[in-house]
Amino acid sequence: MFDKLKLRLSPDRHNIDINYHTSRLAVFERFTFVRYKNTTIMELGIGMFGDLSFDAATGKPRSAKLKLQEILEQIKLADEVGLDIFGLGEHHRPDYAVSSPEIMLAAAASITKNIKLTSTVTVLSSAEPVKVYQDFATLDLISNGRAEIAVGRGSFIESFPLYGYNLKDYDQLFEEKLDLLLAINNNEVVNWRGQLRAPLINQTVLPRATNDGKLPIWIAVGGTPASVLRAARLGLPLIVAIIGGMPEQFQPLVEFYKQEYVKNGHEVSKMQIGIHSHSFVSNEMAVTDGYFKNYASQMDRVGASRGWAPYTKMQYNAGRAKDGALFIGNASAVTQKILYMHELFGITRFIGHMDVGDPSHADMMKSIEVFGKEIAPAVRKALA
Repeated sequence: MFDKLKLRLSPDRHNIDINYHTSRLAVFERFTFVRYKNTTIMELGIGMFGDLSFDAATGKPRSAKLKLQEILEQIKLADEVGLDIFGLGEHHRPDYAVSSPEIMLAAAASITKNIKLTSTVTVLSSAEPVKVYQDFATLDLISNGRAEIAVGRGSFIESFPLYGYNLKDYDQLFEEKLDLLLAINNNEVVNWRGQLRAPLINQTVLPRATNDGKLPIWIAVGGTPASVLRAARLGLPLIVAIIGGMPEQFQPLVEFYKQEYVKNGHEVSKMQIGIHSHSFVSNEMAVTDGYFKNYASQMDRVGASRGWAPYTKMQYNAGRAKDGALFIGNASAVTQKILYMHELFGITRFIGHMDVGDPSHADMMKSIEVFGKEIAPAVRKALA
Protein backbone atom coordinates (compact mmCIF):
# COMPACT_ATOMS: atom_id res chain seq x y z
CA MET A 1 0.00 0.00 0.00
CA PHE A 2 2.53 2.58 1.12
CA ASP A 3 5.06 1.84 -1.62
CA LYS A 4 3.16 4.53 -3.54
CA LEU A 5 4.05 7.14 -0.97
CA LYS A 6 7.23 8.94 -0.13
CA LEU A 7 7.06 11.14 2.96
CA ARG A 8 9.34 13.20 5.11
CA LEU A 9 7.98 13.25 8.65
CA SER A 10 9.31 14.29 12.01
CA PRO A 11 12.30 12.15 13.07
CA ASP A 12 10.57 11.71 16.43
CA ARG A 13 7.32 9.81 15.89
CA HIS A 14 6.06 10.86 19.33
CA ASN A 15 6.33 14.55 18.45
CA ILE A 16 4.65 14.81 15.08
CA ASP A 17 6.33 17.78 13.41
CA ILE A 18 3.90 20.69 13.32
CA ASN A 19 6.66 23.04 12.14
CA TYR A 20 5.46 22.70 8.58
CA HIS A 21 6.62 26.19 7.70
CA THR A 22 10.21 24.91 7.62
CA SER A 23 9.64 21.42 6.25
CA ARG A 24 7.82 19.62 3.46
CA LEU A 25 5.39 17.40 5.29
CA ALA A 26 4.06 15.16 2.59
CA VAL A 27 5.65 14.61 -0.80
CA PHE A 28 3.80 11.90 -2.72
CA GLU A 29 5.17 10.25 -5.84
CA ARG A 30 3.40 8.17 -8.51
CA PHE A 31 -0.04 8.96 -7.10
CA THR A 32 -3.19 8.92 -9.23
CA PHE A 33 -5.72 11.63 -8.38
CA VAL A 34 -9.39 10.73 -8.46
CA ARG A 35 -12.02 13.34 -7.63
CA TYR A 36 -15.00 12.45 -5.48
CA LYS A 37 -17.69 14.94 -4.65
CA ASN A 38 -20.52 14.95 -2.16
CA THR A 39 -23.35 17.36 -1.58
CA THR A 40 -22.58 18.24 2.05
CA ILE A 41 -22.69 22.00 2.68
CA MET A 42 -19.40 23.32 4.05
CA GLU A 43 -19.48 24.17 7.73
CA LEU A 44 -17.45 27.08 9.09
CA GLY A 45 -16.21 27.42 12.62
CA ILE A 46 -13.55 28.40 15.10
CA GLY A 47 -11.14 26.40 17.24
CA MET A 48 -8.98 27.32 20.22
CA PHE A 49 -6.49 25.84 22.68
CA GLY A 50 -6.82 28.59 25.28
CA ASP A 51 -3.36 30.06 24.69
CA LEU A 52 -1.91 32.02 27.59
CA SER A 53 0.56 34.84 27.05
CA PHE A 54 3.42 35.32 29.49
CA ASP A 55 4.32 38.44 31.43
CA ALA A 56 7.71 39.67 30.24
CA ALA A 57 8.69 40.88 33.72
CA THR A 58 7.61 37.89 35.82
CA GLY A 59 7.76 35.12 33.25
CA LYS A 60 4.38 33.86 34.42
CA PRO A 61 1.32 33.11 32.28
CA ARG A 62 -1.71 35.31 32.64
CA SER A 63 -4.76 34.18 34.59
CA ALA A 64 -6.31 30.94 33.35
CA LYS A 65 -9.52 31.94 35.16
CA LEU A 66 -9.83 35.10 33.09
CA LYS A 67 -8.93 33.28 29.88
CA LEU A 68 -11.64 30.65 30.38
CA GLN A 69 -14.24 33.33 31.04
CA GLU A 70 -13.18 35.10 27.85
CA ILE A 71 -13.46 31.88 25.84
CA LEU A 72 -17.05 31.41 26.99
CA GLU A 73 -17.90 34.92 25.80
CA GLN A 74 -16.21 34.15 22.49
CA ILE A 75 -18.15 30.92 21.99
CA LYS A 76 -21.39 32.75 22.76
CA LEU A 77 -20.55 35.34 20.10
CA ALA A 78 -19.61 32.63 17.57
CA ASP A 79 -23.10 31.18 18.05
CA GLU A 80 -24.78 34.58 17.77
CA VAL A 81 -23.05 35.43 14.46
CA GLY A 82 -24.18 32.14 12.94
CA LEU A 83 -21.04 30.01 12.85
CA ASP A 84 -21.56 26.26 12.61
CA ILE A 85 -18.95 24.70 14.85
CA PHE A 86 -16.71 25.55 17.80
CA GLY A 87 -13.81 23.37 18.96
CA LEU A 88 -11.48 23.29 21.95
CA GLY A 89 -8.27 21.29 22.21
CA GLU A 90 -6.78 19.41 25.15
CA HIS A 91 -3.34 20.33 26.51
CA HIS A 92 -1.48 19.94 29.78
CA ARG A 93 1.06 22.75 29.63
CA PRO A 94 1.42 26.13 31.36
CA ASP A 95 0.87 28.01 28.07
CA TYR A 96 -2.63 26.58 27.52
CA ALA A 97 -5.64 27.10 29.77
CA VAL A 98 -7.80 24.21 28.53
CA SER A 99 -7.05 20.71 29.81
CA SER A 100 -10.67 19.45 29.77
CA PRO A 101 -12.45 20.61 26.61
CA GLU A 102 -15.63 18.75 27.50
CA ILE A 103 -16.04 20.77 30.72
CA MET A 104 -15.69 24.06 28.86
CA LEU A 105 -18.00 22.89 26.10
CA ALA A 106 -20.64 21.89 28.65
CA ALA A 107 -20.48 25.38 30.10
CA ALA A 108 -20.78 26.78 26.59
CA ALA A 109 -23.81 24.59 25.87
CA SER A 110 -25.82 26.49 28.47
CA ILE A 111 -25.20 29.87 26.81
CA THR A 112 -25.50 28.87 23.13
CA LYS A 113 -28.38 27.68 20.96
CA ASN A 114 -27.26 26.36 17.58
CA ILE A 115 -23.50 26.01 17.27
CA LYS A 116 -22.02 22.49 17.32
CA LEU A 117 -19.51 21.86 20.11
CA THR A 118 -16.52 19.61 19.56
CA SER A 119 -13.10 18.75 20.91
CA THR A 120 -10.17 19.66 18.66
CA VAL A 121 -8.80 17.30 19.78
CA THR A 122 -9.33 14.75 22.53
CA VAL A 123 -6.00 12.96 23.01
CA LEU A 124 -7.58 9.54 22.97
CA SER A 125 -4.34 7.61 23.46
CA SER A 126 -4.08 8.87 27.05
CA ALA A 127 -7.82 9.05 27.78
CA GLU A 128 -10.34 6.52 29.05
CA PRO A 129 -12.81 5.80 26.20
CA VAL A 130 -15.70 4.99 28.55
CA LYS A 131 -15.32 8.36 30.26
CA VAL A 132 -14.82 10.15 26.94
CA TYR A 133 -18.09 8.77 25.63
CA GLN A 134 -19.96 9.49 28.88
CA ASP A 135 -18.68 13.08 29.04
CA PHE A 136 -19.56 13.87 25.44
CA ALA A 137 -22.90 12.05 25.64
CA THR A 138 -23.71 14.23 28.65
CA LEU A 139 -22.65 17.29 26.66
CA ASP A 140 -24.84 16.09 23.82
CA LEU A 141 -27.88 15.82 26.08
CA ILE A 142 -27.25 19.24 27.64
CA SER A 143 -26.81 20.85 24.22
CA ASN A 144 -29.76 19.05 22.61
CA GLY A 145 -27.66 17.04 20.17
CA ARG A 146 -24.83 19.44 19.34
CA ALA A 147 -21.84 17.47 20.65
CA GLU A 148 -19.07 15.94 18.54
CA ILE A 149 -15.66 14.42 19.24
CA ALA A 150 -12.44 14.79 17.26
CA VAL A 151 -9.88 12.25 18.43
CA GLY A 152 -6.17 12.16 17.74
CA ARG A 153 -2.90 10.73 18.95
CA GLY A 154 -1.62 14.13 20.01
CA SER A 155 1.45 16.05 18.86
CA PHE A 156 2.16 17.00 22.49
CA ILE A 157 2.99 14.13 24.80
CA GLU A 158 2.56 15.68 28.29
CA SER A 159 -0.63 13.70 28.91
CA PHE A 160 1.12 10.33 28.67
CA PRO A 161 3.28 10.53 31.83
CA LEU A 162 0.59 12.61 33.53
CA TYR A 163 -1.95 9.78 33.18
CA GLY A 164 0.53 6.96 33.56
CA TYR A 165 0.95 5.74 29.97
CA ASN A 166 4.12 4.49 28.32
CA LEU A 167 5.13 6.24 25.12
CA LYS A 168 6.34 2.97 23.65
CA ASP A 169 2.64 2.09 23.37
CA TYR A 170 1.86 5.35 21.53
CA ASP A 171 0.40 3.77 18.40
CA GLN A 172 -1.22 0.72 19.99
CA LEU A 173 -2.92 2.83 22.66
CA PHE A 174 -4.68 4.93 20.04
CA GLU A 175 -5.72 1.98 17.92
CA GLU A 176 -7.17 0.04 20.85
CA LYS A 177 -8.88 3.01 22.44
CA LEU A 178 -10.44 4.09 19.18
CA ASP A 179 -11.75 0.57 18.72
CA LEU A 180 -13.28 0.66 22.20
CA LEU A 181 -14.74 4.16 21.73
CA LEU A 182 -16.42 3.07 18.51
CA ALA A 183 -17.75 -0.06 20.19
CA ILE A 184 -19.28 2.09 22.94
CA ASN A 185 -20.66 4.55 20.42
CA ASN A 186 -22.43 1.77 18.55
CA ASN A 187 -23.58 -0.38 21.48
CA GLU A 188 -25.17 0.41 24.82
CA VAL A 189 -24.04 -2.95 26.20
CA VAL A 190 -20.38 -3.42 25.40
CA ASN A 191 -18.25 -6.54 25.06
CA TRP A 192 -14.66 -5.71 24.20
CA ARG A 193 -11.15 -7.05 24.67
CA GLY A 194 -7.76 -5.47 24.07
CA GLN A 195 -4.20 -5.87 25.27
CA LEU A 196 -3.57 -2.61 27.14
CA ARG A 197 -6.82 -2.32 29.09
CA ALA A 198 -9.03 -4.64 31.10
CA PRO A 199 -11.87 -6.16 29.03
CA LEU A 200 -15.46 -5.02 29.15
CA ILE A 201 -17.92 -7.89 29.54
CA ASN A 202 -21.62 -7.08 29.24
CA GLN A 203 -21.03 -3.57 30.56
CA THR A 204 -23.72 -0.92 30.05
CA VAL A 205 -22.36 2.54 29.21
CA LEU A 206 -24.66 5.41 30.13
CA PRO A 207 -25.94 8.01 29.46
CA ARG A 208 -26.57 7.56 25.76
CA ALA A 209 -26.27 10.41 23.32
CA THR A 210 -29.08 11.54 21.06
CA ASN A 211 -29.27 10.01 17.57
CA ASP A 212 -29.69 6.49 18.99
CA GLY A 213 -26.64 6.93 21.18
CA LYS A 214 -24.24 7.71 18.34
CA LEU A 215 -21.95 10.72 18.54
CA PRO A 216 -20.18 12.08 15.45
CA ILE A 217 -16.54 11.02 15.85
CA TRP A 218 -13.88 12.60 13.64
CA ILE A 219 -10.28 11.47 13.21
CA ALA A 220 -7.80 14.34 13.48
CA VAL A 221 -4.45 13.94 11.71
CA GLY A 222 -1.29 15.87 11.00
CA GLY A 223 0.29 14.16 8.05
CA THR A 224 0.62 10.46 8.79
CA PRO A 225 -0.71 8.22 5.99
CA ALA A 226 -1.47 5.38 8.42
CA SER A 227 -3.82 7.66 10.37
CA VAL A 228 -5.54 8.76 7.18
CA LEU A 229 -5.90 5.14 6.06
CA ARG A 230 -7.43 4.19 9.42
CA ALA A 231 -10.06 6.91 9.11
CA ALA A 232 -10.88 5.91 5.53
CA ARG A 233 -11.20 2.20 6.32
CA LEU A 234 -13.53 2.94 9.24
CA GLY A 235 -15.56 5.43 7.22
CA LEU A 236 -14.95 8.16 9.79
CA PRO A 237 -14.80 11.88 9.01
CA LEU A 238 -11.29 13.28 8.61
CA ILE A 239 -9.96 16.62 9.81
CA VAL A 240 -6.43 17.61 8.81
CA ALA A 241 -4.32 20.13 10.73
CA ILE A 242 -2.64 22.33 8.14
CA ILE A 243 -0.67 24.90 10.07
CA GLY A 244 2.38 25.61 7.96
CA GLY A 245 4.01 25.17 4.60
CA MET A 246 1.72 25.07 1.56
CA PRO A 247 -1.73 23.44 1.84
CA GLU A 248 -1.41 21.96 -1.64
CA GLN A 249 1.24 19.63 -0.21
CA PHE A 250 -1.61 17.88 1.59
CA GLN A 251 -3.69 17.35 -1.53
CA PRO A 252 -2.36 13.85 -2.24
CA LEU A 253 -3.01 12.88 1.39
CA VAL A 254 -6.63 13.96 1.13
CA GLU A 255 -7.03 12.24 -2.23
CA PHE A 256 -5.60 9.09 -0.66
CA TYR A 257 -8.31 9.28 2.01
CA LYS A 258 -11.02 9.69 -0.65
CA GLN A 259 -9.81 6.72 -2.66
CA GLU A 260 -9.53 4.45 0.36
CA TYR A 261 -12.89 5.62 1.73
CA VAL A 262 -14.62 4.56 -1.48
CA LYS A 263 -12.49 1.44 -1.86
CA ASN A 264 -13.70 0.28 1.57
CA GLY A 265 -17.34 0.51 0.54
CA HIS A 266 -18.43 3.74 2.22
CA GLU A 267 -20.94 6.09 0.65
CA VAL A 268 -19.45 9.15 -1.01
CA SER A 269 -22.48 11.19 0.04
CA LYS A 270 -21.49 10.67 3.68
CA MET A 271 -17.82 11.56 3.25
CA GLN A 272 -16.74 14.50 5.43
CA ILE A 273 -13.35 16.22 5.23
CA GLY A 274 -12.24 19.24 7.21
CA ILE A 275 -9.14 21.30 7.70
CA HIS A 276 -8.05 23.11 10.83
CA SER A 277 -5.68 26.04 10.28
CA HIS A 278 -4.32 28.99 12.20
CA SER A 279 -6.53 32.02 11.59
CA PHE A 280 -7.01 35.59 12.71
CA VAL A 281 -9.15 38.20 11.01
CA SER A 282 -9.14 41.98 11.02
CA ASN A 283 -9.96 44.55 8.38
CA GLU A 284 -7.30 46.78 9.92
CA MET A 285 -3.85 46.08 8.49
CA ALA A 286 -2.14 47.35 11.64
CA VAL A 287 -3.92 44.69 13.70
CA THR A 288 -2.97 41.74 11.48
CA ASP A 289 0.59 43.04 11.13
CA GLY A 290 0.82 43.53 14.89
CA TYR A 291 -0.50 40.02 15.52
CA PHE A 292 2.88 38.71 14.36
CA LYS A 293 4.25 39.38 17.85
CA ASN A 294 1.62 37.15 19.48
CA TYR A 295 1.94 34.45 16.87
CA ALA A 296 5.74 34.33 16.87
CA SER A 297 5.89 34.20 20.67
CA GLN A 298 3.81 31.03 20.78
CA MET A 299 5.59 29.41 17.83
CA ASP A 300 8.92 30.06 19.56
CA ARG A 301 7.61 28.77 22.90
CA VAL A 302 6.53 25.47 21.32
CA GLY A 303 9.56 25.36 19.06
CA ALA A 304 12.02 25.73 21.91
CA SER A 305 11.41 22.12 22.96
CA ARG A 306 11.46 20.83 19.37
CA GLY A 307 14.60 22.39 18.00
CA TRP A 308 12.89 24.90 15.72
CA ALA A 309 14.61 28.05 14.55
CA PRO A 310 13.08 31.32 15.77
CA TYR A 311 9.93 32.21 13.86
CA THR A 312 10.45 35.11 11.45
CA LYS A 313 8.35 37.83 9.88
CA MET A 314 9.27 36.37 6.49
CA GLN A 315 7.62 33.07 7.48
CA TYR A 316 4.59 34.95 8.76
CA ASN A 317 4.17 36.89 5.53
CA ALA A 318 4.72 33.77 3.40
CA GLY A 319 2.08 31.92 5.39
CA ARG A 320 -0.40 34.71 4.75
CA ALA A 321 0.06 34.50 0.97
CA LYS A 322 -2.55 32.68 -1.10
CA ASP A 323 -0.56 29.43 -1.17
CA GLY A 324 0.42 29.64 2.50
CA ALA A 325 -1.25 27.96 5.46
CA LEU A 326 -2.08 31.01 7.60
CA PHE A 327 -5.60 32.41 7.33
CA ILE A 328 -4.56 35.75 8.74
CA GLY A 329 -5.74 38.92 7.05
CA ASN A 330 -8.82 40.89 6.17
CA ALA A 331 -12.23 39.40 5.44
CA SER A 332 -11.73 39.33 1.68
CA ALA A 333 -8.33 37.62 1.84
CA VAL A 334 -9.45 34.96 4.29
CA THR A 335 -12.65 34.32 2.32
CA GLN A 336 -10.64 33.71 -0.84
CA LYS A 337 -8.26 31.33 0.96
CA ILE A 338 -11.14 29.28 2.38
CA LEU A 339 -12.64 29.02 -1.09
CA TYR A 340 -9.24 27.95 -2.38
CA MET A 341 -9.18 25.18 0.24
CA HIS A 342 -12.56 24.02 -1.00
CA GLU A 343 -11.17 23.98 -4.53
CA LEU A 344 -8.07 22.03 -3.48
CA PHE A 345 -9.67 19.46 -1.19
CA GLY A 346 -13.44 19.52 -1.59
CA ILE A 347 -13.71 20.13 2.16
CA THR A 348 -17.00 20.03 4.02
CA ARG A 349 -15.68 21.85 7.10
CA PHE A 350 -13.20 24.63 7.83
CA ILE A 351 -12.17 25.44 11.39
CA GLY A 352 -10.07 28.55 11.90
CA HIS A 353 -7.82 28.12 14.93
CA MET A 354 -7.98 31.64 16.26
CA ASP A 355 -6.22 32.21 19.59
CA VAL A 356 -2.57 31.37 18.86
CA GLY A 357 -0.39 33.58 21.06
CA ASP A 358 -3.32 34.88 23.12
CA PRO A 359 -4.43 38.03 21.25
CA SER A 360 -6.50 40.45 23.29
CA HIS A 361 -10.09 39.60 24.10
CA ALA A 362 -11.26 42.67 22.18
CA ASP A 363 -9.33 41.61 19.07
CA MET A 364 -10.64 38.06 19.39
CA MET A 365 -14.24 39.22 19.64
CA LYS A 366 -13.80 41.43 16.58
CA SER A 367 -12.13 38.59 14.66
CA ILE A 368 -15.02 36.25 15.45
CA GLU A 369 -17.54 38.93 14.49
CA VAL A 370 -15.90 39.51 11.10
CA PHE A 371 -15.61 35.76 10.53
CA GLY A 372 -19.29 35.23 11.23
CA LYS A 373 -20.78 38.35 9.65
CA GLU A 374 -18.55 38.82 6.61
CA ILE A 375 -16.53 35.70 5.79
CA ALA A 376 -19.10 32.99 6.45
CA PRO A 377 -21.87 34.64 4.37
CA ALA A 378 -19.43 35.28 1.51
CA VAL A 379 -18.21 31.68 1.49
CA ARG A 380 -21.73 30.31 1.65
CA LYS A 381 -22.86 32.55 -1.18
CA ALA A 382 -19.91 31.52 -3.36
CA LEU A 383 -20.62 27.82 -2.79
CA ALA A 384 -24.40 28.01 -3.09
